[in-house]
Amino acid sequence: MVSMLYLLTMKSSSITSISASILAILSLHTSLSAKEIQAPADPAVLEDKQEAPEIPKDLIEDPHIREELGINEFTAPSIRLIFDDLDQLTPMPVKETHQALPERMPLGRTDLALEIGFLIADGFLAVQHGFIDEIEPIAKDLSKYGRALGAGDRVNRHAKSLLENAKKENIEALKNELSATQKDVEKELVQLKDADLALLISLGGWIRALECASAAVNKEFTEERANQLFREDIADYYESSIGGLEPRISQKPAFIKIREICAGLKVTMTLSPDEEPSEARVKEISAQANKLAELALTREK
Repeated sequence: MVSMLYLLTMKSSSITSISASILAILSLHTSLSAKEIQAPADPAVLEDKQEAPEIPKDLIEDPHIREELGINEFTAPSIRLIFDDLDQLTPMPVKETHQALPERMPLGRTDLALEIGFLIADGFLAVQHGFIDEIEPIAKDLSKYGRALGAGDRVNRHAKSLLENAKKENIEALKNELSATQKDVEKELVQLKDADLALLISLGGWIRALECASAAVNKEFTEERANQLFREDIADYYESSIGGLEPRISQKPAFIKIREICAGLKVTMTLSPDEEPSEARVKEISAQANKLAELALTREK
């Protein structure tokens, strides 16, 4: 009887010991897991998750219109509002600065997006300066580019309306259609999970606007006209936004260079409180804008 009790006691003690070991292991695992969770994140990962830069408020279209079209956080600055900001510089040397796109369509989607931005910008320039006869070829090109990006149906509707309103010389309707073209392509790109390209359309429009506007101020300099160019907030937005694009885009040599130029423009465009724009700075902005246009229209090989 004593021997039996002894064996039972020993067995109970062993079970207790094993249970304690299991609990210790589980406790150690939990402790290690907590340390892993609390461990500092890789700086590279943190950099990849940087917050999107804020769009300059005067370049955001009516939020109700954007909501209606289904545009979300991928919305890019409005090309129409970029030109509205430069309206005081009209007339601008549109034809002198125009660069004809090759007849052959680009193969890369980044090139398609940038060139659509140029086309929309050229549409606004044509409307602002009364070159209504140039709307038809622009509308046809927009249709081709829209199909290539997967937004053909949406763009075709706007292209048809552009042609109709060009015949009527309805300036406001033409501006509305060009603006709606950008928004609808953005919407399609978001649905195709290719939202980064929406930023490139806007970037192309801004580059074309800056190229033409800076040439206008360079040609006829006044401090009042020059002030329209000194938008360091816009240069800063595009410089930051390019850095936040997918690496397959942001690490391309052309985009690395475009980002560097935007960073330089941000410095050139920044004026101290008591400083006025100078002709030298305008010439620098114009020179850098020309480089941006050349880079944006240099297609991938």
